Amino acid sequence: MDFMTAIDIGASGLKAERTHLNVVSMNLANAKTTRTVDGGPYRRKEVIFKETEVDSPFLKVMKSALDDEIKGVRVDSIQNDSRGLRRVYEPGHPDADEEGYVSYPDINVVEEMTNMLSAMRAYEANVSTITTAKAMFTKALEIGR
Repeated sequence: MDFMTAIDIGASGLKAERTHLNVVSMNLANAKTTRTVDGGPYRRKEVIFKETEVDSPFLKVMKSALDDEIKGVRVDSIQNDSRGLRRVYEPGHPDADEEGYVSYPDINVVEEMTNMLSAMRAYEANVSTITTAKAMFTKALEIGR
């Protein structure tokens, strides 16, 4: 694997984790949203990742010699979570039904914060990978002088 392929793989991870962080932030921001544009309460979203082939010119030339596919990551889709809604008895709420219950999204703040920390750590690991590849590239150039 060359330096640019390592940077491409790290960049694909950065992009995917940035989307993951945005979705987690959206879930946290809408934890108490009872009415959306589509009608009804907000539905928790989750990110589905998928491996993807890294598109690198060097890799195309070396592919037959490597007989190995080098993969990155991408966001395949952002889906609504299949969890049900959480019903809370609040008869004075404007969105309460005839029985006085309000439907809230089933978003666990602790779970979302854990997801956020995990995404942040993965983002930091990808930054570290890119930084290391860049440092190795710089050292190789210094040796060549």
